[in-house]
Amino acid sequence: MAPPPHSKPENVLKRALELVAVDKELAALENLHEHVTSKRIRNSPIAPLEPVMLLFVELCVNQRKGKAAKEGLYNYKNIAQNTNVQTIELVLKKFIELAEQKVTAAQAKAEQINLDGVEDLEASETPESILLSTVSGEQAKDRTDRAVVTPWLKFLWETYRTVLDILRNNARLEIMYQSTALQAFEFCQKYARKTEFRRLCELLRNHVQNAAKYSTQMHAINLNDPETLQRHLDTRFQQLNVAVELELWQEAFRSVEDIHTLLNLSKRPPKPIMMANYYEKLTRIFLVSENYLFHAAAWSRYYNLLRSSHASLAAGLLTKKDVPSVTEADITRAASFVLLSSLSIPVISTSRSRGLLDVDEAKRTKNTRLTNLLGMSKAPTRPLLFKEALGRGLLQRASPEIRELYNILEVDFHPLSICRKISPILTKIADNEEMKRYIAPLHQVILTRLFQQLSQVYESVQLEFVIKLAQFPAPFEVSPATIEKFIMNGCKKGELSIRIDHAAGVLSFDSDVFSSSKTTASSSTEKGVQKLQSTPSEIVRSQLSRLSKALYLTCSYVDPSFLEAKAQAKEAAFARAAAGAEKEHQEALARRQLIEQRKTSAEEAIIKKEREEQQQRMQRQQEIAEAEAKRLAEQQKQRELARMKAEQERIRKEELQKQLDELKSTGKLDVDLTDLSDMDAARLRQMKLQQLEKEKKELAEKLRITGKRVDHLERAYRREEVKLLPKDYEQQLAADKAAFEERQRVQEEAAKRKHEEDVALKKRLERLVGTYEQFRNHIEEQRAQEFQDRREAAERELNAAIERRRTEVREKRRREREAAEAAERKRIEEEERARHEEEEKARKEEEQRARFLAEKKEREEANAKLEEAARKQRQRDQEIEERLAAKRAEKLGGGLGRASDAAPAANVWRPRREVGELPPAAAPVAASGTPEVQRWRPRRDVTAANDVPPSPASPAAAPAAASPAPAAAAPASPAAAPAAPAAGGAYRPGMFRKARGIEVQPEAPPADVLQGGRSERAPRDGPRPAGATPERREFNRSERPAPETREPRAPREERPEGSGTPPATGGKYRPPAARTGGAWR
Repeated sequence: MAPPPHSKPENVLKRALELVAVDKELAALENLHEHVTSKRIRNSPIAPLEPVMLLFVELCVNQRKGKAAKEGLYNYKNIAQNTNVQTIELVLKKFIELAEQKVTAAQAKAEQINLDGVEDLEASETPESILLSTVSGEQAKDRTDRAVVTPWLKFLWETYRTVLDILRNNARLEIMYQSTALQAFEFCQKYARKTEFRRLCELLRNHVQNAAKYSTQMHAINLNDPETLQRHLDTRFQQLNVAVELELWQEAFRSVEDIHTLLNLSKRPPKPIMMANYYEKLTRIFLVSENYLFHAAAWSRYYNLLRSSHASLAAGLLTKKDVPSVTEADITRAASFVLLSSLSIPVISTSRSRGLLDVDEAKRTKNTRLTNLLGMSKAPTRPLLFKEALGRGLLQRASPEIRELYNILEVDFHPLSICRKISPILTKIADNEEMKRYIAPLHQVILTRLFQQLSQVYESVQLEFVIKLAQFPAPFEVSPATIEKFIMNGCKKGELSIRIDHAAGVLSFDSDVFSSSKTTASSSTEKGVQKLQSTPSEIVRSQLSRLSKALYLTCSYVDPSFLEAKAQAKEAAFARAAAGAEKEHQEALARRQLIEQRKTSAEEAIIKKEREEQQQRMQRQQEIAEAEAKRLAEQQKQRELARMKAEQERIRKEELQKQLDELKSTGKLDVDLTDLSDMDAARLRQMKLQQLEKEKKELAEKLRITGKRVDHLERAYRREEVKLLPKDYEQQLAADKAAFEERQRVQEEAAKRKHEEDVALKKRLERLVGTYEQFRNHIEEQRAQEFQDRREAAERELNAAIERRRTEVREKRRREREAAEAAERKRIEEEERARHEEEEKARKEEEQRARFLAEKKEREEANAKLEEAARKQRQRDQEIEERLAAKRAEKLGGGLGRASDAAPAANVWRPRREVGELPPAAAPVAASGTPEVQRWRPRRDVTAANDVPPSPASPAAAPAAASPAPAAAAPASPAAAPAAPAAGGAYRPGMFRKARGIEVQPEAPPADVLQGGRSERAPRDGPRPAGATPERREFNRSERPAPETREPRAPREERPEGSGTPPATGGKYRPPAARTGGAWR
């Protein structure tokens, strides 16, 4: 079936409005969803699509279809983000606005339901509400909100998430993204949605982390842009504020880390008002986590920021909108909190670790992270914070009670009255809600100072006395168990050295001279602890240092030159410092200028690199867009071709199927054709004619046979029937009369009996007629009422079934449509993949064909070179053979006569003859060997024949040469059969025969060039034999026939027996290729 034609946005909008007008919003939404998610609208203009999208999001909100809205908005964003982002913002704002309106309407509806549910204004609760609240733990309002408001709150949350996901990776939509995030934060804060707030923070965090992945896209988020980074910072500060308001401290700390990361990326300094908010939130986070050290450090940074921003504002360096509004009361408050938080830092560590390396390392890592968050160069300590506070004059700016508390704890020495003096101060602090939270840590510091000062005055003290000293006012009293627990913790940490004797009720302070110095060292690091006297152990440890100080002072009094030398050295140091100050100043200026130049060059290089990357990114995007457009056009063309082809094939099959159905309906053609791909109209007509002709013949034959048979039978039946007709008539007449009379008698008897029974029954039932009539009327009325009820129920069920069926049909159509779209996408992908595979296969075949042709050409060239070398070698061999034959003829001609004339012909190797050529004379078989052995004589036999007569072991040689007549008759003997026709040309090495397609057979080389199975040819660079001059070789080469004129050598299996090559004397025969390492020379 062909796909439906693409509708214009205007027509789709009109159709949707018509459906909405008849209260069919769901059908209108399905129509709009199908249109906005279609791939065909990518090339549609944006102007007509905007009203379609506005109606689409309105219907999605009304029907609470968040998933459908997300799909449509994603598709619309992909279409319009490169041309018109204002329309995207308009549609998304409309989407959020409608969702918020629905939440507001749901809240109003829930309140109205709660008011309508109250029948008695004086009754506080009804029994039903009490039971429900007992069972479910919820009030009526909670249940109403869960049923009415919660679904719309969930939809509004999904709306915020959808919009943030759509806007996350486009810089042109960044303002809309930030405003949506702020709206989401407000939603979480307004409705106290803590879980959704955590998810929102994680979502925004993932968006920032993924910004680097999409940096190559067009209009990607660039965190190096100051404006973009500032907007992200504003969002994170609002996130921090909401997290603190919701008391989600872990999420607040993660927000602080996010802010610190963004601040490190920023090239411009942050605004003081933002940093003031940052440090204030950090103070609250550290206070909740009971990290009093970094809590005091955060207050210190906050106070310093207030002072510096106030001074910059007074100097005109900052504007009022960038500086937090600060009054003298705010400065006093901040100074008081700095001092109070520093005093609240425990002197004795409250951690549970006792020298564990892993715990200490984790603590050190944590402190490093927190130090970086505060922007400090090193981790803060209690003495360092006091030193900084006193250096900045915080003691004078703090409130009087805090100043007095500092003097009691850090300056004065009064162990017997410390708690009594602090009690009124604690009462004043408790009156302030913000400072009230510091009382618990102050107890630890007060107890620490109490025991430190007592240890300097007493060696032992009564436990009851110590408990009386540690008394506080009623709300802040400390129990004896708490005091003992504090002492045990201090001893365990090594900060205190106290022993408790419960039997005697005494506290003993360690006074051992040689005790561990940990307690003293730790207490000595506290600069604020006033010492009345040193302990014996401290006196022993400091004896040498005090002695050295006394000796130094004595030397200064005894020897005045020592003081003079010291004064001279001091003056010389001052002079050198004055002389080098100017030089150092110039060097510092030069260094600063050099640093500025390097920073400027680095910034220029970064800007240049960014500009180049931007250009490359735009170029890549343009190339990708062009390739994508080309690919889409090609796909569209292929789809159109395939559609036209499929449409033609479908029409052809439909026509054939229609004709086939018509033929089958007539009953004249009984054939089942499920595959119509090979069928055409001509073949179908031919089949129809054949079938009709066959039926016509069969019908004619059947009619002929049947007519003949019926004629004969009917004639015989009628002849016999004529004889029996009168008798049959009489019998039938008598039988009919008897049957009629019997039937009449039976009917009369049955009627009489029936009448009598009916009369008796009437008399018996006459008294029941009234009751029967009443009962029948009652039953009829009841059945009529039941029938009416059942009919109404059936009608209701029918209407419900009809509605369910409509819903099922719509859902089925939607699923079929989605399945069809998925199948279409899959088909397109398969066609694309097949096309790519075909192209890749064709390319590989073309490359393989080109490579094969190149290899074939190289082999042909190599074969041609080898043939040329073989031809030259054959010519050289022919020249050598001719010269050797001539020498043998000259040497043997004088001493052997006619007998020696034939000897060389039998013993000397001769060139192979042409195919079919017979030897001039075949010698008889000698007793010493076959003719082949004689024909392939070794070279040493030929050499010996020059000086020595033939060996007596071969007597057949002389007769063969001396008697030509017997030699001519020799072929008649079976032992002297002629040799097989040799292949055309002289001896050819095996490697050359194989190269020319000739089967390689092991053959012995010429006997005159081998001696003992090894080549005796002169070396290539050595002296050449006589007659082997270039002119001679050229002469022999010119007389030798060309290899092309020779006939091919006969195969091995066609040679006669005895034509094999015997091994050479002196060892087994080896081919030339094996003797020379594979190369013929």
